[in-house]
Amino acid sequence: MNTLLTTPRRLVLALVAAGALGATGAGLITAHEARAQLVQPVAAAAAPATAPAAAALPDFSAITARYGPAVVNISVSGMRKVSDDGANNPTARQRGPQGIDPDDPFYEFFRRFGIPMPDMGGQGQRSVPVRGEGSGFIIDPNGIVLTNAHVVKGATDVTVKLTDRREFRAKVLGADPKTDVAVLKIDARNLPTVKLGNSEDLKVGDWVLAIGSPFGFENSVTVGVVSAKGRSLPDDSYVPFIQTDAAVNPGNSGGPLFNARGEVVGINSQIYSRSGGFQGLSFSIPIEVATRVEQQIVATGRVEHARLGVAVQEVNQTFADSFKLPRPAGALVANVDAGGPADKAGLKVGDVILKINGRPIVASGDLPAFVGQQAPGDKVQMEVWRQGRAETLAATLGNADDKAAKVARGDEAVGKGQLGLTLRPLQPDEARAAGVENGQGLLIEDARGPAAMAGVQGGDVLLAINGMPVKGVEQVRAAMAHAGKSVALLIERDGDKIFVPVRLG
Repeated sequence: MNTLLTTPRRLVLALVAAGALGATGAGLITAHEARAQLVQPVAAAAAPATAPAAAALPDFSAITARYGPAVVNISVSGMRKVSDDGANNPTARQRGPQGIDPDDPFYEFFRRFGIPMPDMGGQGQRSVPVRGEGSGFIIDPNGIVLTNAHVVKGATDVTVKLTDRREFRAKVLGADPKTDVAVLKIDARNLPTVKLGNSEDLKVGDWVLAIGSPFGFENSVTVGVVSAKGRSLPDDSYVPFIQTDAAVNPGNSGGPLFNARGEVVGINSQIYSRSGGFQGLSFSIPIEVATRVEQQIVATGRVEHARLGVAVQEVNQTFADSFKLPRPAGALVANVDAGGPADKAGLKVGDVILKINGRPIVASGDLPAFVGQQAPGDKVQMEVWRQGRAETLAATLGNADDKAAKVARGDEAVGKGQLGLTLRPLQPDEARAAGVENGQGLLIEDARGPAAMAGVQGGDVLLAINGMPVKGVEQVRAAMAHAGKSVALLIERDGDKIFVPVRLG
């Protein structure tokens, strides 16, 4: 969620919510044609006994009529800093969207919504008023409202508007940026509320309905199906998102996602888009995540998440081959925080976490999504793949506020041929700069062939091959002599450690 909607050259992530339901690939048909298709000859109606019965469509109008009044429009206002000298000021080009200072409270709001900013003229920075809109829904008749944290971030004034046209000044009881959930309170009684469901009961292909205020069009309704569950998105490692194809757009952020029974199963939060508008990929926060956050905020005013203390990355086929895994799955440990929960549990760089508390880790993002929903102090059991066999480790989770968990990212490009590295021992000052003990690691003076194709560069420090630490060139030769068709290189670059997969042939 840290990219602009207006970025044209790659797929970007933006916070939004519902829009208009698009036509199917089969094209539009007239009402007369649709009715004609329903009136089939009697002979055709005699379907084989083995044919599955056609499922009736949910009554979307009944869901909307019953729970639509509990969906609210949220308008916010505040001040932000703007700079328009990016063309002449190199430091300004490092700022966020439209020159907004990343420290500005409204930076996240405009980054996620990708709202174009006016040219203010002049040099340097100035504060200008800003306004935005989002959605929310009432979960308590005494005025508790759920929405997205990015909708209200940095706002000095928050107004909640009901479908009966009444407006209330809202108090932000708390917000959790890690899950993008915020809790509001308005001074009202006997309000309509939604019914909360269970997202774990959702199945891929189930119907869902979204209500919100896309582009300010209040109480707009769109429908779709669940496309996938448990999605991990960049920079949102605490949330296993529900993916749907229900149309959502800017202004729907914070609105509810209903199942076919009219129960709220998620909060509409993001889309993937090249244009800034809906393109068929919408993501919602599971309601269980939101309610856990809401309960903590109402009780204590703050939210705590657990922390394991590792950086992990995806296990692709090259890594699976390198570590002799039966299939590409799990979370590859690229770094272990010294003294953290994982370190105390005996987890090592190069381990692959396959399960936690019996739950399979398929993608690397599954791990932080699970850990982030636990409480500090919880104990977990991990099944770990180490040196070709499975082991079990136990850890006591720490507090995520102590140090943010992170997901490492690697260049997955690979090449063919020999490894192609020119190596030498590190000098003492180079070892200190790399944060390794003297005598450990090798400086990569040059990278060619498959190593260069995989993204290895001169100046990187080689720390391990296939999880085995290297201190000298002979160890590298020995590791390569036993290597298969691929190897996993642990590289240190600019203070970060990451595994790089290198295909050898």
